[in-house]
Amino acid sequence: MLTYVLAVLAACANAAASVLQRWASIGLPAQDSLSLRLIKGLLRRPVWFAGVLGVTAGFVLQAAALSVGELSVVEPILVFELPLTLILAARVFHAPLHRREWLSVGGMTLGLAVMLFSLAPSGGDPRAADWIVWSTGIGVNLAVVVAAVLWGRTGKVAPRAELGGRRAACLGAAAGCQFGLTAALMKGAVSESPHGIAAVCTSWQLYAMIAAGITAMFLLQSAMHAGRLLAAQPGLTLSDPLISVLWGVLAFHEQVRDGLWLLPALAGAAAVTVCVALLARSPLPGTEDRSAAPSRPGESASRGC
Repeated sequence: MLTYVLAVLAACANAAASVLQRWASIGLPAQDSLSLRLIKGLLRRPVWFAGVLGVTAGFVLQAAALSVGELSVVEPILVFELPLTLILAARVFHAPLHRREWLSVGGMTLGLAVMLFSLAPSGGDPRAADWIVWSTGIGVNLAVVVAAVLWGRTGKVAPRAELGGRRAACLGAAAGCQFGLTAALMKGAVSESPHGIAAVCTSWQLYAMIAAGITAMFLLQSAMHAGRLLAAQPGLTLSDPLISVLWGVLAFHEQVRDGLWLLPALAGAAAVTVCVALLARSPLPGTEDRSAAPSRPGESASRGC
């Protein structure tokens, strides 16, 4: 039960962080996407630091959940980040939720519950993965991230008249894949905790996790800047648990139920995917361009994106 509670709290922290970071990016020049100039601009906005605190809290809660539970249990629960983000964004950007959105949230919740109950992940040990498994997995994971970034670079930053944009969607998916890798490395690091804090601090996974996390944060900022919140959020929300589950099952040998149990599991996964697609097409982010951007000295607080 503690694993589920910690994972849900991590999803809440991540949802708050997504809304705060999108709010902070409103009004920054479009050409700053995938540039360090974007970070320079965000550093001038206090609300961005609140978003970073949210990401940090989510990171700590996720690590705590992974220390007591399996990767393929914790990460799918983080899918709750999407409906939580929508609910919070509706409040921040003054867009009330309608029946379509509430039904999608309910469908995601039910689908995820069915999927986790059907698969019942258990066991697994990251310490069983050798260097070949780690290097192959990291190489494939990074290749997927690079491919998503390159595809996203060919898309334009979404103008205010559009709901989304390929760049935001691709960068969101790239960030999610990178966060999935970060979670796998985090699980590898915390798996050394039975041997003491010194074993964790001297594990190579800890420092690889830090590097992967910094890269994921940079991609996340670019995704939030490239388009409206729910253009980037679906790819971010789905790719993270997908990559993490693949790491858990293929690399760490976590066990899941097979046979007829796969039918309700697939049905639950399909329900989650459909509901995510419905939320991604929600018209609610349409008020986002009219929200106030965080003000700087000499800058109007009513400036839009």
